[in-house]
Amino acid sequence: MNKLTVDVAVIGTGTAGLSAYRAAHAQGKRTVMIESGPYGTTCARVGCMPSKLLIAAADAAHAARAAAGFGVHAGDIRIDGREVMARVRSERDRFVGFVLDSVDGIPDADKLRGHARFTGPQTLQVDEHTAVEATGIVIATGSRPFVPPELRGVGPGVIVSDDVFDWEDLPESVAVIGTGVIGLELGQALARLGVRTAIYARGGSVAHISDPEILDVAARALGEELDLRFQHKVVKARQDGDRVMLTTRDGGGEERTERYQYVLVAAGRTPNVDAIGIGATGLELDAKGIPLFDRQTMQCGSSHIFIAGDANNEMPLLPEAADHGKIAGDNAGRYPGVHPGLRRTPLAIAFTEPQIATLGAGYQELCAGGLHKFAVGKVSFDNQGRSRVMLQNRGMLRVYGEYGSRRFLGRRWRGRAPSTWRTCWRGPARPA
Repeated sequence: MNKLTVDVAVIGTGTAGLSAYRAAHAQGKRTVMIESGPYGTTCARVGCMPSKLLIAAADAAHAARAAAGFGVHAGDIRIDGREVMARVRSERDRFVGFVLDSVDGIPDADKLRGHARFTGPQTLQVDEHTAVEATGIVIATGSRPFVPPELRGVGPGVIVSDDVFDWEDLPESVAVIGTGVIGLELGQALARLGVRTAIYARGGSVAHISDPEILDVAARALGEELDLRFQHKVVKARQDGDRVMLTTRDGGGEERTERYQYVLVAAGRTPNVDAIGIGATGLELDAKGIPLFDRQTMQCGSSHIFIAGDANNEMPLLPEAADHGKIAGDNAGRYPGVHPGLRRTPLAIAFTEPQIATLGAGYQELCAGGLHKFAVGKVSFDNQGRSRVMLQNRGMLRVYGEYGSRRFLGRRWRGRAPSTWRTCWRGPARPA
């Protein structure tokens, strides 16, 4: 068994892990990265970049179909699924290549291959070959798609979003389970590319919207184009040859069984903290087994352990993961001299058409405590000039302002926001 003593050990080499490594290394600290899977970030391999490639192809097909509304007639639209997916895979591999190039620039002595698990508060074991002792440790192990029990072990027809980007051709039919950002983006893209698509939701939520007016507008706008099935529970599924027989139950208790080539599970993600021996750290955990941490420092309790990116389940977004990693790596290198890092105003966008965006504090968060302490302003895009010019006049913008201070606290919009709304908004986006 090799033994290694370092200043900082970073578990994981995704966006958060790489950012943490660089921040600690910049201080001159002896830092090691530990990785058990392939190098390359979630965003580049199976996340934001390949999904945007699929969405871009879908938008091109949709624009060609919608051109007649401007008096431009494009003729028959033919979608070549193999060509679509070939471009997705090719460009995806190019993006991953950029990440791999950056990893290649890191000294080999700073990279350990294997699965890391805690054997004590300051010690890790990597597979069976290396024991690591570190003054500071960053958990940046990412997350994985969650699959409900009803859909586990069914067969090759039940897939997660990671699998989509290795397709060589577009399928004939897909059932999407989940109306979060991933489910809506992929579901709409597939539908626009000619795939028979149905999107199922256990409740009535769309892209985690908590503002009831925006939710209503979003559900109606998406429902005009997509086969959205709210209040549907998955009962069971079984593989039947090259198809999946999916049985669901609606809100009235009626069951229905349909055949799909694939059932795409987009029901959220699970932080990868359950197989790293987290119990050996002595950290206080929440109900999901995730260490309690300070979102300004990424520090777990008062310990020398920090947690960053999707692993902490705070906000699984690329910019947030980069910020988490920088703060965690910097503090791990400085420990015990921990200090708050800079956090950006929360911003999340679902790249559906029209888009769904959330900026600042959320409606549900602002309503906590019972009494409204904020004013609401709103505008509809239905008759807004530029939106009508672009034939995208659907949606609504709602902004929240704090009584007394007159500060903007947040905003939500569903639709193509006019450029003036996109550029003139300034000021704090969090309550005092």
